[in-house]
Amino acid sequence: MAVLDPVGPVGESQKNLILYAVIFMLGIIVVVYTIFAIVVFKYRANNPNRKPEDYKPEQHGNTKIEIVWFTIPVLIVIALSIPTVNTLFDLEKPPESSQEKEPLVVYATAADWKWIFTYPEQDIETVNYLHIPTDRAIEFRLSSADSMAAFWVPRLGGQKYNMAGMENTLYLQADEEGVYKGRNANFTGEGFTGQTFNVTAQPENEFNDWAASVSEEAPELTQDKYDEILAPGLLDGTMSFSSTHLEWVDHGSNEGRDYSVERHGNKYEENLHLENKPGWAPDEIQQ
Repeated sequence: MAVLDPVGPVGESQKNLILYAVIFMLGIIVVVYTIFAIVVFKYRANNPNRKPEDYKPEQHGNTKIEIVWFTIPVLIVIALSIPTVNTLFDLEKPPESSQEKEPLVVYATAADWKWIFTYPEQDIETVNYLHIPTDRAIEFRLSSADSMAAFWVPRLGGQKYNMAGMENTLYLQADEEGVYKGRNANFTGEGFTGQTFNVTAQPENEFNDWAASVSEEAPELTQDKYDEILAPGLLDGTMSFSSTHLEWVDHGSNEGRDYSVERHGNKYEENLHLENKPGWAPDEIQQ
């Protein structure tokens, strides 16, 4: 239901597309079942008014009927395809409502089983939580340190895939303040259900204050600490750092494709045994 309650222009356009397709197809269903009911009633075997010449099941070579049942599906596909294609191309650009502002660039890196968010302009990094300004497009640059994941914040917009050694771009925007749930939408193994995060959307001045406080108060991210974070497993809580891992690796590049696997490949043989961990609740996202 969160998809149908968007708080930004990207989610709104996708909701409208979904509703258009659903209503359009419901209309088709109504027409088909109406015709079906009429045919069943009119041509039933015990209809006293039915004449033998009314029932002609063999229609091979009937050009008019063949044109009709070929043309109608083509028109249906066209009616669904045009708004879908237009919307998809529009979503590859920043939303028009904030074009007067440069998008905020955030690198969203998936790792088993946590999320790493990098703000190159602010030179800060967070783990398992995200802050964004309202009324400004966010240019997410998506990649993965290991498994193929999918970045998804349902109330902001649809998901896009994170893959090692390549980078996808996803534009999202929040027009309302609030805290929104995000998660990995692509199954990646035992810790998948716990790979979640919160997105705090706040006015730009509050976002700038938050970024400044992280820059001033959080510790610097060392390569050893980053390697520790990348190890497969779930983290307890969130983390903040006053520098970023882009200083030594970019998982979206071919050179950074194997960075995590080279360091932690052997650890994938170990099980997390989450079902035996007291109090572990995958459906609860920490505030």
